[in-house]
Amino acid sequence: MTPDGPVGRDGAAGFARVRVGAVEIMAISEAELLDHVSREWDLGRGGAIVTANVDIVRAATRDPALARLVARSEIVVADGMPVVWAARLAGLPLPGRVTGASLVHTMAERAAGENRSVYLLGGEPGVPEAAARVLAGRFPGLRVAGACSPPFGFDATPEGMREVVAEVAVAAPDLVLAGLGFPKQERTIRALRVALPRAWHLGCGAGIPMAAGRFSRAPEPVQRVGAEWLYRLALEPRRLARRYLRDDAPFAVAMLAGALRGRLASRRASGSSHA
Repeated sequence: MTPDGPVGRDGAAGFARVRVGAVEIMAISEAELLDHVSREWDLGRGGAIVTANVDIVRAATRDPALARLVARSEIVVADGMPVVWAARLAGLPLPGRVTGASLVHTMAERAAGENRSVYLLGGEPGVPEAAARVLAGRFPGLRVAGACSPPFGFDATPEGMREVVAEVAVAAPDLVLAGLGFPKQERTIRALRVALPRAWHLGCGAGIPMAAGRFSRAPEPVQRVGAEWLYRLALEPRRLARRYLRDDAPFAVAMLAGALRGRLASRRASGSSHA
């Protein structure tokens, strides 16, 4: 599957989409996403949000089952400047990045303003609780329905998944922040959607430990030029070097080149049809 494709429309939300690798990225700003979630909450409808960085696009492009998993989510946004650049090269100017780390805070703020509750799922023991305290302190009125660091390997058996889903479902949150890493968090969200069809679920990766203050995001200028991955690599070289340097960097180059080839091919085809 090539890392390019046609621009389309998302019938559910009315936002344009473009294919990057095997993932359809939605052209939606963070503010528009929050407003959409608010409207869906008011209508009693839930959904799932995937924040697609290069690592997620790479995994989904190489594994059709993961591509289908991503496609089942109501909203898929670009979390990573290479994904934004690829979408623009493919012909759809995105408003910019919409990151899981940012949405943890902005969605919690929106939930607080609408008297809705949040559940934090993921991170090492004590981390989701610490993040919950930070968010509750920052956004007065936020109702924390619960926080949980699920046991390692819970998703390896149906029983383990059922136990975690049941624990979250009993709390009945309006918003679930699932920071379990891809694709575990997306698989968990699929199970949670059955038990909590009116809740919104955000796959936020490292957003929970970030919110807890375990490590910080890159400075804004570094984020703008698409070099936040270098900042993260410097913080966690042992954990991230192989993924970033061996896996993601070569794929990002191929993704951008493929998007450009697709755009040029589309222009040539359009020119031929009008000749």
